[in-house]
Amino acid sequence: MAPVTTPEATVNRRSAPLGGVPPHTTALDWLRSRGLTGAKEGCAEGECGACAIMVARESTTGDGSTEWVSVNACLIPAGLLEGQEVLTAEGLGTPASLHPVQRELAVRGGSQCGYCTPGFVCSMAAEYYRAERCQPDEDASEHDEEHGPNGFDLHALSGNLCRCTGYRPIKDAAYALGAPAADDSLAARRGQAPPAARRVRMASDGAELVRPADLAETLQVLAERPEAVLVAGSTDWGVEVNLRGSRAALVVAIDRVPELRGLTLEADEIRLGAALTLTEIERRLDGTVPLLAELFPQFASRLIRNGATLGGNLGTASPIGDAPPALLALEATLVLASVRGEREVPLADYFTGYRQSVRADDELIKEVVVPRPLATLTAFHKIAKRRFDDISSVAVAFALDVSDGMVVRAAIGLGGVAATPIRAQETEAALVGRPWTAETVRPVAEVLAAEGTPIDDHRASASYRAAMLGQSLLKLHAQHPWTAEPEGALA
Repeated sequence: MAPVTTPEATVNRRSAPLGGVPPHTTALDWLRSRGLTGAKEGCAEGECGACAIMVARESTTGDGSTEWVSVNACLIPAGLLEGQEVLTAEGLGTPASLHPVQRELAVRGGSQCGYCTPGFVCSMAAEYYRAERCQPDEDASEHDEEHGPNGFDLHALSGNLCRCTGYRPIKDAAYALGAPAADDSLAARRGQAPPAARRVRMASDGAELVRPADLAETLQVLAERPEAVLVAGSTDWGVEVNLRGSRAALVVAIDRVPELRGLTLEADEIRLGAALTLTEIERRLDGTVPLLAELFPQFASRLIRNGATLGGNLGTASPIGDAPPALLALEATLVLASVRGEREVPLADYFTGYRQSVRADDELIKEVVVPRPLATLTAFHKIAKRRFDDISSVAVAFALDVSDGMVVRAAIGLGGVAATPIRAQETEAALVGRPWTAETVRPVAEVLAAEGTPIDDHRASASYRAAMLGQSLLKLHAQHPWTAEPEGALA
């Protein structure tokens, strides 16, 4: 990774210098300071999508090509765009020559006040250019309420909010999009190599942002400056900067550290790099881990998942993160790395208190290791006020093995009911060795309802949380009752 002497990004196909930009400056503020005011601040925490932009990134297929990815500009530091290619709504089309996405939104009444429209345009355009999106077919019948006949995945818009237009015309516009034209330069860009990551050091106003070349350099920086803030997608730190005015003397960008971006599938384990985005993991696994496949669509929005990482979700040690319950149920292990070496810690032993863990200040999470074989019966239940893009009141992840009608293994992860994510150990013990029947499940549901130490807060009462725990097990059994299939196992 070559060092950068003059940091810059490419914005709407033009060079844009980044020199002198303070490390806490968001990409949104930086772009608006350059006159690109289509992207706007709505919530400042990645929930409304008014700030959405597109960036060129390595394809999740692993074939060396490029993808256009939508992200929240209000969350990521401008320095993370160094060496990258960025598109805003202004760079997609002009009043005289609208981009297909802009044209469809206009002719189908998908914009009224227009405040949210540029963000919708960028999220929709990223999906428009997704290589796997099927070609339009008016006779196509294999689609559901969240996928159009043209292959458009409405989850691409799950982080974009509109308060005056209504979503029907926006959905109509999305489903009317055809394939990119043969001479579309943004479509052609997908077949080329993605922008290379470069070693960066930016300093201003007494603060620094650095992007090390590799893991060894990253660990050395942490050894010398253990107070440094590690940032990958910045979906958590960005909120701290925007809403709480947090500032760090040193921000270390680890989003492109090669050793943190691996994904390997072995017969006995799956290793997930801590800096892979959730979208990358979702698409590369492609359903290999059914519990994670069920988790991902419920984890915030596509805009957030395009930046958020497992390392970040676990590194904050939050009791309401959605990934920890699922990984606890999968009996995952974390690989922690420092200049002293690496060590593996079972996730069940990782959390020590509210937003506290066994990770030392000079350590980072390198990998998440999921053992195989996987449980045969899994489910992820998220109780929240919004179906998508919301913090859980309660999250429950199940991983059970049922053989000949008997529960032979049980791992249950819980979030939102204690100071840390926890395993429901008493419930697990009450299930193992018992028949998977309603007669077993009903009393065990009462055991699950008593797990943890839920509290009353603005999201839910303690009694509601306890009730939802018990109901989750009843729901699991209702959806997956034992039937003596010839294979002798639940699918």
